[in-house]
Amino acid sequence: MKIGELARQSGLTPHTIRYYERIGLLPRADRDHAQQRDYDASILTWIEFLGRLKATGMPIRDMLRYAELRARGAATEPERRQLLERHRDVVRAHVAALQDCLLVLDGKIAGYAGTNERTNDHDSDDGNSAGSGTQDAGRRPAGSGRRPRAAGARPARAR
Repeated sequence: MKIGELARQSGLTPHTIRYYERIGLLPRADRDHAQQRDYDASILTWIEFLGRLKATGMPIRDMLRYAELRARGAATEPERRQLLERHRDVVRAHVAALQDCLLVLDGKIAGYAGTNERTNDHDSDDGNSAGSGTQDAGRRPAGSGRRPRAAGARPARAR
C-alpha cells in the first residue's frame, strides 16, 4: 500500500511515517517501479503496537531499542521481554497513581453531592480544612487568564 493509504489506515501522517522510517521505528519500505514507498499491510499491526507504547509513555529511545531488537530476530526475544516487563512496571505504577487521584476526585465530588452551599470541610482532602471563607460566586474558572503565582505563594485550594 502507498504511504497515503497507510496514513489513512494507521492514523499517522505521511510525514510521521517517513520520520519513523528514517529514525528506525519502521522498517524501510519496499519501492515500486516508480520508486514510491510500497508498504505491506502487516505494518499496520506494528504501527498499532508502537502507538500503544507511545500512549503508555514509553520513551522513544526505548521504542527504538525495541524496534532494533525486533529487526534482529528471534534471538532477541528475552531482551525484548525484559524491556516490556520494565515498561509494564512503570505503566502499572502510573495507573496506580491515577487511581489514587481518581479516589480523591470521587471523594471531592461526593462532598459536593446534594449541597447547595460550599463549606470549608470540603476544601481539601489533606486534613487542612481552614478555608478562606469566600464564596465560589464571582471567581474565574481555572485557566481563565490567571497570572502565574509569585515565588513562595501558596497554591490555590481545590474546590
